[in-house]
Amino acid sequence: MFVLTVDQQRSRRDVDRVDDLLADLPPVPMVRGFERTAGDEVQGVTASAEAVVELALDFIRRGHWSIGIGIGSVEEPLPSSTRAGRGPAFEAARRAVDRAKRAPANLAVEGGDDTRAADAETVLTLLALLVARRSEHGHAAVALMRTHPSQSVAADTLGISNQAMSQRLAAAGWHAEAPGRSLAVKLLTEAGAA
Repeated sequence: MFVLTVDQQRSRRDVDRVDDLLADLPPVPMVRGFERTAGDEVQGVTASAEAVVELALDFIRRGHWSIGIGIGSVEEPLPSSTRAGRGPAFEAARRAVDRAKRAPANLAVEGGDDTRAADAETVLTLLALLVARRSEHGHAAVALMRTHPSQSVAADTLGISNQAMSQRLAAAGWHAEAPGRSLAVKLLTEAGAA
């Protein structure tokens, strides 16, 4: 099981971003959906490594968040409220979010197989740094490539040439992202199987 504990950065000097975040999360399979746990922190539970990667990169794209990913078991039956959950995955997520506040990409992974969790963190950190440096045009181009059947169709949607789309995708690191996501999913899955 994967628990994500996500804390707003510099919340005492910023507006509360939790409600906007909760209203606009990507549609991924969750065992327990995200909810505010304390102040400016949210927590959710999923059994899907793919969902973890999608959510982590979405949080990075938004900015303003430290992301802790905990891997392990949870006490069953899992309560209906995420914040009432207990178990090693919740404890690992707490340690991870505390460490994420000082991490280069504001992301940390704890629990499960320590070696694979560290490897997953490394890959997610590299992906996070790639996503964080993208321009808005780069984010738009990548988002369209994930939902459109071809680069030329995505370029037409943006009203730009295929060559301009290629340049945006290259600058955004699009071609490195898909294999990086696959590797992160694999490592998270292996870390959770330990």
